[in-house]
Amino acid sequence: MSDVIAAPSVRALALQKGIDLEELARDLGRTSIAREDLEGKRPASGPAGDTSYWDVDHSQFGPVTEEPMSRFAQVAAANLGAANALIPQVTHHDRADVSSIEALRKELKPEAQARGVKLTALAFQAKALARALREFPRLNSSLSPDGKTLTLKDYVHIGIAVDTAHGLMVPVVRDVDRKGLWQIAAEISDLATRAQNRKVGLDEMGGASMTITNLGGIGGIGFTPIVNPPEVAILGITRTEIVTVWEGDTPRPVPMVPLDLSYDHRVINGADAARFMSYLAGLIADPRRIMV
Repeated sequence: MSDVIAAPSVRALALQKGIDLEELARDLGRTSIAREDLEGKRPASGPAGDTSYWDVDHSQFGPVTEEPMSRFAQVAAANLGAANALIPQVTHHDRADVSSIEALRKELKPEAQARGVKLTALAFQAKALARALREFPRLNSSLSPDGKTLTLKDYVHIGIAVDTAHGLMVPVVRDVDRKGLWQIAAEISDLATRAQNRKVGLDEMGGASMTITNLGGIGGIGFTPIVNPPEVAILGITRTEIVTVWEGDTPRPVPMVPLDLSYDHRVINGADAARFMSYLAGLIADPRRIMV
């Protein structure tokens, strides 16, 4: 049994940082360890904290080339690594019938052309997500870094992950719950275009309630997106597929979009995530409900 005296919160932080409390106590020459003793300390050696063994001369195995990681990519990588290491994440998989959305988009195509707006399925999905976040406010929250305070938000802003030549960017559409489909579609298109050209301001990048990361234009049948803190969940969307749905003995082909919700299990339990996804899938299947 350890002779080190430390509060449970200090032990939890040490575990999180990969710090060996007994080794630290020996270094300090005492048996009691406080939170401030952990500040600035390097992780303990071994696979849990030391990554020096990753530093390999790959050229000894064959031809290689090197390219520097941009500052933008380095910051993004650090954030993703921290999020994946510190947040207990679970991913819930579901799918939604998009027959009605596709029919409505086809019906509205002449009006979309007249308006000069590309009415994508993503606009419907963002609007449905905003409605679902109003119905399930716990998913529209942020947990304080110390895990002691949950901030519930009385606004609904949706981050839209955009794949650009200079890395992933996440501009934010504000107040999606209070906007119509045409405005949402226009703003998504505008932000995506400006993100590609690196013309999105810092004030347009933060404060999202939840992020949507959509791989539908590329492919895939599902994935496990990483939560983008301080958000507590992220919605992944992949390519629509035709699924056979049985009505009694009669098979019916139905276009279904795969949905993947990764969430912070400290804030959201599995049952709440399942209810949220069921509600969201119902909104996507019946887009009239998001237009009320």
